[in-house]
Amino acid sequence: MLTHQREEAIVERVRTSGSATVEELSALLDVSGTTIRRDLERLELAGSVRRVHGGATLPEVGHDEFEDLDADAGEKLSIAAATAGLIRDGDVVLLDIGHTTLAIARHLRDRPVTIVTNNLWILRVLGDDPVCTLILLGGAVGSKPGTVSGPLTEQMLALIHADVAVISSGGIRPDGSVVTDLNQEATIKHRMCRAADRTILVATSLKFPGDGAFQIASLHDFDLIVTTPGSGTATLEGVGQETRVVIAP
Repeated sequence: MLTHQREEAIVERVRTSGSATVEELSALLDVSGTTIRRDLERLELAGSVRRVHGGATLPEVGHDEFEDLDADAGEKLSIAAATAGLIRDGDVVLLDIGHTTLAIARHLRDRPVTIVTNNLWILRVLGDDPVCTLILLGGAVGSKPGTVSGPLTEQMLALIHADVAVISSGGIRPDGSVVTDLNQEATIKHRMCRAADRTILVATSLKFPGDGAFQIASLHDFDLIVTTPGSGTATLEGVGQETRVVIAP
């Protein structure tokens, strides 16, 4: 089944039933839950469905396409506020994709920083900011809505020297491996880390262990980890003294 056929089937199921779970759609269409979640992200961006934790429902009138409806949305906001406080005026900041980095961008409005990103949603947040400088990385529109990736993105990153890179992930395994669900996405995140003097990993409690087949880095490769109380306590205890753990209030 082609992508557009699968998306049509998803929309039809949601319209008929009023809602549908990722598990239900995965079984119906015989694809992985990861594929369904990416389909739902695209459909939400198009206004066809409203993404909720574990599935999707009918869209609401006036729904904000940037609203985070995941169960850990509140944690992401706390982490975003704490992370923005770690960024200094004048810094060149690499922000990758995700709702947490988007929330960080909102906190950086009206601040004299330079943001370099492959997150196209950040353009809507900072595009008209007269104080913050925004640099969008080029490349092909990614398999996740609102992102760019690919060889052109990697080439541009090779020309960037940032003060700090803020990285999100799909999950953090008990052995400290930081993973994501797309190989190309892992490559971009890894290159962002290499392009920065300081690296910050942002991760909510649901990221311990989270999911993902492709490794970005290990916990000890980051200078700071910003998370929430009770997140992966055993995993974080294995982090060396070189890595600072910040617990967002």
